[in-house]
Amino acid sequence: MKYRRSEAKDYARQNLRGIWAAALNPFTPDLALDENGFRRNLRHWYRDLGISGVFVAGKQGEFFSMSLAERKRTFEVAVEEAAAAGDGCGTILSCSDQNLDTVLELANHAQAVGGDYIVVHSPLLHFGHDVESTVYEYYRHIAEKVDIGIALWSHPDAGYLMSPELCARLAELPNIVAIKYSVPRDMYIKLTRMAGDKLIVSTASEVEWFDNIVELGWQVYLCSTPPYLMQTKHDRRMKEYTELAMRGEVEKARKIRDSLEPVREALRRTRPAGTPQAHQKYWQELLGQAGGPVRRPLLNLTDDEKAATRAAFESCGLRLGPTSATRAAA
Repeated sequence: MKYRRSEAKDYARQNLRGIWAAALNPFTPDLALDENGFRRNLRHWYRDLGISGVFVAGKQGEFFSMSLAERKRTFEVAVEEAAAAGDGCGTILSCSDQNLDTVLELANHAQAVGGDYIVVHSPLLHFGHDVESTVYEYYRHIAEKVDIGIALWSHPDAGYLMSPELCARLAELPNIVAIKYSVPRDMYIKLTRMAGDKLIVSTASEVEWFDNIVELGWQVYLCSTPPYLMQTKHDRRMKEYTELAMRGEVEKARKIRDSLEPVREALRRTRPAGTPQAHQKYWQELLGQAGGPVRRPLLNLTDDEKAATRAAFESCGLRLGPTSATRAAA
């Protein structure tokens, strides 16, 4: 641990900043965890792309198809690579699970191996009665059992959304430090104004990230895949517009943000509704990163879907080298 439980909020306020990406876990053709590929990706993200931190073994990483041992190993690898990359590189390790004993086992492992923070998804509640009281007690219990800083995570796939009032109440707990709040914008604006001094609020939408820096003073993008799908070693426009916006150079930042629209459109237009991880892994491969297949129950892309994705990638305008680029965007 890099801080005591009582210091968790201050540590996060100082260090949970910039762009944090959600890792896709690469698998080999026989569906084994591709540890070497994961390490290569992490090194590229930290060192070439300047990403500040990585969200490990979440839904993008297919945690639901991984063994407990695999999840722990990805924690260890991510912490090792963050340490090797140097100061300013962090980890937020996903302990989400329907089994509370598994959540706590992963949380204690994350703490033991030197993770910066953990993230825990709100639980799926099958009957949905008295959700707010149930969810408060769930997070209170976890926060009491560990010292590490905890990020909440509310998303519609739980079957409900945590209210801003519930989140603000949880923010009073000493080691609840942040939230990935995947909700309508009016809800996260309300929470930012209610509890932004006690809880670092973020959402996964890159489309909304610029506005949230400028209008809400947000300090962290937490977390999804655009930081390493929309950037290359020679084309770090997301990082550029983020830093400009945070310095108050809003119009310069806006122009760079807007210049990425062909890349956003290429990703949106070619992503099949039911295969987001497979689509993003294939895009990674087109960028030279480790991707590989997805595990069941997820589906891989068809040949036609791959062809459409490759064509969009080649015309989106990302710079792949010092002077080379994908074909100029239309």
